[in-house]
Amino acid sequence: MSTSESRPIAILGGTGPAGMGLALRWARAGESIIIGSRNAERARESAARIKEKTGAEARVSGVENQQACAAADVLVLTVPFEGQAELLKQLKASISAGSVLIDATVPLAAAVGGRTSRTLGVWQGSAAQQTAELVPKQVSVVAAFHNLSADLLNGEAPLDCDVIVCSDDANASRLTRDLAAKIPGVRGIDGGKLENARIVEQITALLIGLNIRHKGHAGVRITGLPPEAYGGNGPSRG
Repeated sequence: MSTSESRPIAILGGTGPAGMGLALRWARAGESIIIGSRNAERARESAARIKEKTGAEARVSGVENQQACAAADVLVLTVPFEGQAELLKQLKASISAGSVLIDATVPLAAAVGGRTSRTLGVWQGSAAQQTAELVPKQVSVVAAFHNLSADLLNGEAPLDCDVIVCSDDANASRLTRDLAAKIPGVRGIDGGKLENARIVEQITALLIGLNIRHKGHAGVRITGLPPEAYGGNGPSRG
């Protein structure tokens, strides 16, 4: 399973910094992007801003979230955790069977009194596992793209970060790792089953603390694995 010109990527809640950054990077890589939003006009404005950066030939459009789901079977969820469940309940009927939903949601609690953010407990174990309960059973859920800096994604330079991909569907994991590898400087690594998403989500709180403390854009690099483990086209789990 791989992306192609005929297989667009719909970014749900795609008008925020993370969604816009992913859309920009994938548009530059030649992917067809649909930005979804609760407000269609806002989605169209976001698509226009990306075209200003990438050129008029970029295949980027903006529509309401429901239309985005209906037009694509590769979906990327980039909304704050507090809006995740409500949005997925609204979109459930619009998500086609056989779709791949890549969830970048992190269950963060806002910082209080200057303290760094922390992750909230999720009954299902992780935000991604909550997503798996809320979407149709025939949808493959993947957890990925939690730890990429939105600021860097919206810039020009290559990133220096790995994307750890967790899913119970090996084909969906491979597709997501392929997408990660389309972002310059990023490697996609198979992180195992979806239940491992809780670990990856928690790393985000640590990175936020590091970035606040050191005024940077920290990411994650995994070292010491064989070369074939890095990149979207490496062997998948058996």
